[in-house]
Amino acid sequence: MAARLGDEDGPGSGSGPASHLTSSPAPASAAGGAVSEGSVSNSASEGSGPVAPAPKGSAPKGSAPEGSASAGARTATLDDVRSAQKTLSGISRLTALEGSRYLSGLVGSPVHFKCENLQRTGSFKLRGGYVRIAGLSPEERAAGVVAASAGNHAQGVALAASLLGVRSTVFMPEGAPLPKIAATRDYGAEVRLCGQIVDETMRAAQEYAERTGAVFIHPFDHPDIIAGQGTVGLEILEQCPEVRTVVVGIGGGGLAAGIAVAVKALRPDVRVVGVQAEGAAAYPPSLAAGRPVTIDAPVTMADGIKVGRPGEVPFRIIEELVDEVRTVTEDELSSALLLCLERAKLVVEPAGASPVAALLSDPKSFEGPVVAVLSGGNVDPLLMQRILRHGMAAAGRYLSLRLRLTDRPGALATLLGVLSTLDANVLDVSHVRTNPRLGLSEAEVELHLETKGTDHCEDVREALRGAGYTVMAEVMV
Repeated sequence: MAARLGDEDGPGSGSGPASHLTSSPAPASAAGGAVSEGSVSNSASEGSGPVAPAPKGSAPKGSAPEGSASAGARTATLDDVRSAQKTLSGISRLTALEGSRYLSGLVGSPVHFKCENLQRTGSFKLRGGYVRIAGLSPEERAAGVVAASAGNHAQGVALAASLLGVRSTVFMPEGAPLPKIAATRDYGAEVRLCGQIVDETMRAAQEYAERTGAVFIHPFDHPDIIAGQGTVGLEILEQCPEVRTVVVGIGGGGLAAGIAVAVKALRPDVRVVGVQAEGAAAYPPSLAAGRPVTIDAPVTMADGIKVGRPGEVPFRIIEELVDEVRTVTEDELSSALLLCLERAKLVVEPAGASPVAALLSDPKSFEGPVVAVLSGGNVDPLLMQRILRHGMAAAGRYLSLRLRLTDRPGALATLLGVLSTLDANVLDVSHVRTNPRLGLSEAEVELHLETKGTDHCEDVREALRGAGYTVMAEVMV
């Protein structure tokens, strides 16, 4: 369900608090006011040198460990981010900052959503993709660009290339959701399906680049990509100058690194917290090791942050500038997505809801005002249906049971009568009377119920047992 309304129009002026901004907002000071053009943290001149300093005893600024893929590569600077903001003027939308009354109550301080799910192509990825392609030489543009992605980066690169008149080829996994494949083609890219996982697709795209001369557009491991994503941080400081904490999801690290470069340069007092899915958390072990390490077979519903190894360039920045990296569970992700839909009326994909999941899991640990970056809203409708059911179950609002009863006339009606007295709404009933595991006088019923919370779920279980029914198992949703 891609958030694509108006994608082919020019960027809107945003909504809510964002609507008054220009394309190049003035930075905010540590006290929340304006700063002079030369104000940067650590007494550096504006944009001078890398904003992410190297730790003591490490390689010089802008370098990676010897032998790494990015050894000697430059990092992103504040000047890069500000230049990217100018490049994106008239291209990317200035997305709204929306308050969340519910989360503000839990945290005890204002909480705002930075709605990149409402960005063109449905995620922040257009920002970095456009800046990267816009920086190519005429010869490089003539050779075309190639990318690999399961969805958001694919759409961002496809639209960016089309706007710049550059031919694009995008490799996507064979199991990529059909709406994302269709959207990428609609934005002008040639789509090639290859591999079962993104790592295989990435290798195919890189081989294509080597074979054809097309420029490979990496989803996160390049300074131009990071600078483009960092424009989100500049907008946050203008839209919420009193911000104390920024919470952002982390996959490869491009968005978190870019935001950290912008925010920490202009407001070093602001805390930046990264969030990863528990089953795909490559940054905690990498930070412990002091270098990017690979985790085996990352597993999470949040495909937007399902990355097995941090990028070399964003890792160096995150290691120095991001204050903390937290992890969230699948239940917390699905509950966060449900909250965004019900309370904020926003369609957000699981990766985009990861900051909300972190806030829900430990609200009192965040100093406010807080800005949570909703990084994307591209979610397949079928996946959305499953996630919502999972989120309702995690919140105690959806209960699925399989139980056994005596097979006699009126037995099912009696069971439903018990449930009606408990005010449990029956959504679906599956009645099995013939099965080798059942006795001649037995039947099995699978029930899907809408409930009112965890206490109500326990009341239903106890009432069924009290009425003499054998609860065989709870059915996973």
